[in-house]
Amino acid sequence: MIDNITYNTNGVCSRKIDIEIEDGVIVGVKFLGGCAGNTQGVAALIRGMSVDEAIERLSGIRCGFKSTSCPDQLARALVKYKEEKKNA
Repeated sequence: MIDNITYNTNGVCSRKIDIEIEDGVIVGVKFLGGCAGNTQGVAALIRGMSVDEAIERLSGIRCGFKSTSCPDQLARALVKYKEEKKNA
């Protein structure tokens, strides 16, 4: 079963992230807005990666002087997904 989640970002150029997860593995990611090359690159690199590994690799990445980034927002979306899945 594939879980589809949508995360509204905060503090970055992208406005939303759509994520598909199957059995704890990321099978697809689409950013709405943001730097197209960077967001497409991140999405391609984490395809096939476990949720836990993606969180570990992407958490805390900053964009310039911002306290977050599109990759960090993706990690936050995955953390939220795990918490909701745990509490379901």
